[in-house]
Amino acid sequence: MSENPKKEKFKKLLNYIQDNFPLHPRPFQVLSKKFKLSEKEIIDYLKQLKEKNIIRHFGATINSHKLKYTTCLCATSIPENKIDIAYKIAELPEITHAYLREHKLNFWFTIISKSEEDLLNIIQSLEKTYSLKIKAFPATKKFKVKAVFEL
Repeated sequence: MSENPKKEKFKKLLNYIQDNFPLHPRPFQVLSKKFKLSEKEIIDYLKQLKEKNIIRHFGATINSHKLKYTTCLCATSIPENKIDIAYKIAELPEITHAYLREHKLNFWFTIISKSEEDLLNIIQSLEKTYSLKIKAFPATKKFKVKAVFEL
């Protein structure tokens, strides 16, 4: 038995937009023509996936390396009774990734900043604000894994 035709269209849409989102003033209009769905259907579907936490992020990813920004992986130890600190740090605009781990260094995160000076200021501010000692591992080489998930 074949899949629902509309479900199949949405599946193809999701595969497509991961790597080919139209740079256009009305991108959903472009997609609606390509996939024979209405703009509203596409937008509503993507909103539903976001609300259900199936999609965590929907937006552009800037190539920070080309902008000459500085990237740094950081690690710290946060007491279990203060784990809310990790969530506060993760919400900051300079933090691109944040992970809790079962390890002495139980919180890892990535900072992106305009300069090494800004990076140091961010780290020092976090250390002072949250009484942490942060280990910094500045990027020396760019590695980029293309995350496209075929559905």
